[in-house]
Amino acid sequence: MGRILFFALIIALLFWVIRSYRRSLKKREEAHEEPRSLEGEDMVRCVHCGVHLPRSESVTSEGKFFCSDEHRRLHLKL
Repeated sequence: MGRILFFALIIALLFWVIRSYRRSLKKREEAHEEPRSLEGEDMVRCVHCGVHLPRSESVTSEGKFFCSDEHRRLHLKL
């Protein structure tokens, strides 16, 4: 019984050491990645509801910006 407990403890210790080693490797890889750009993206305002959102996520119609296709349709019906 004592031997089983001893080997279980050794296996758990090895598992913990391997896992912590893999985590440290992952942190090193993340540290060596290229830094993200600090430049932002232009924000636009939805003509219908006034919500601000990035230009790349907006819907454009007739030079106006909308947050969704539904708001574009609702605004054009007015």
